[in-house]
Amino acid sequence: MMRRKQREVWSTAETEVLARTLLRAPSVHNTQPWLLEFERDRLLLVERRDLLLPEHDPLGRDRVISCGAALANLEIAIRVLGYGPRTETFPDPERPEVVASLAPGERALPSADDLHRYSAIERRRSYRRRFSGLPVSPQRIGELVVAASSAGVEAKPIRDELELTRVAELLEFAAEAHQHDHGYQRELALWTIRDEVSHRHGVGLAATALPPGSLPWAGLVRPSTALPDNAVLMRRLAEETLLVFLTLDDTRYDHLAAGHAVQATWLAAVDGGLVGSVLTQPLHLPEVRSALCEDLELAGFPQALMRFGHPSGSVSSSPRRAVDEVLGRGF
Repeated sequence: MMRRKQREVWSTAETEVLARTLLRAPSVHNTQPWLLEFERDRLLLVERRDLLLPEHDPLGRDRVISCGAALANLEIAIRVLGYGPRTETFPDPERPEVVASLAPGERALPSADDLHRYSAIERRRSYRRRFSGLPVSPQRIGELVVAASSAGVEAKPIRDELELTRVAELLEFAAEAHQHDHGYQRELALWTIRDEVSHRHGVGLAATALPPGSLPWAGLVRPSTALPDNAVLMRRLAEETLLVFLTLDDTRYDHLAAGHAVQATWLAAVDGGLVGSVLTQPLHLPEVRSALCEDLELAGFPQALMRFGHPSGSVSSSPRRAVDEVLGRGF
């Protein structure tokens, strides 16, 4: 009965589009912590709370940010399928794991921006390598800031020399803390794919995508990572375009909105020929997060740092789950 009701709204081909678009969203450690359920004419985006990262993400903040990025993808897919999405976040108090419901609204042709962003979903990669060195224009930076604000989140560029110096100091502190945190390192090793040829799980961080000695480009600090001194780190940051994403509060609603804004900004960047990656690890250290707020006089809670630039080469895509693994009940 449920299957028949679902098919009245979404065809098999449309369901495939929705699921594959969902799967292309970025997520913490590439855990892909979500399911897509069908309830009459609604799609339910469900947070998978069984996918735990107790060392990296003890409060589940990054997991909800990941779901926000997935929500942004789903809304674009619905528009491309010819509907205006009607989205409600956290619709059911009795099921807090349901982070959003989406229903098809009125029929509408997708806009040119929708089509561009949909195309960018497949091309988006976590680019953890050094950029080409070609500067990002002030106009393009302004466009990225607007893309974030359209999702109700502020993206603040970090360009001032004093700000960059302080960010470099905080990143150095966080890197040393994570490098000597044995629990964090064990967890990171568990989610790193060593044998990429035979790996069939569809989740995790590909080792080849994590160049050694690349701080701050990789963002994921390992025991073998050579930490540069503060002056070198500051020069590296000055070569990049760095944004900090801020929310007015620090609730699950804000974390979901931050993820939505990160993905909206990322897709705008990819559509404009840029690449990028997200840093959240330093913000899980309370002293780093509070110092960042105070020293940069941030009017909100920092949820993510994001670096953008022009690519110096290509990177492969991360593994993804099978479509059937993300389709939950009602399908």
